[in-house]
Amino acid sequence: MSEESLLEFPCDFPIKIMGKASSHFIALARELVEKHAGPLADEAIATSFSRNGKFASVTTTIQAESQEQLDSIYRELTANDEVLMAL
Repeated sequence: MSEESLLEFPCDFPIKIMGKASSHFIALARELVEKHAGPLADEAIATSFSRNGKFASVTTTIQAESQEQLDSIYRELTANDEVLMAL
């Protein structure tokens, strides 16, 4: 049985990654996504911080090529102890 995707590939796809705020976390989030999506332009990455500055949200917009690629990215992100959540 084949799985049907609601997405049409290739497509722009935003991935939001949350963790404790630090320059290390921001670089880590980018590195984990780039491992599967290739180099990202600086414009493809947006960072915001919680009101108290304790947490960071890094949104990367990639050119997604397949559902398998997205699944690999999410597996990589959720397996990392520094990533609190990936959407």
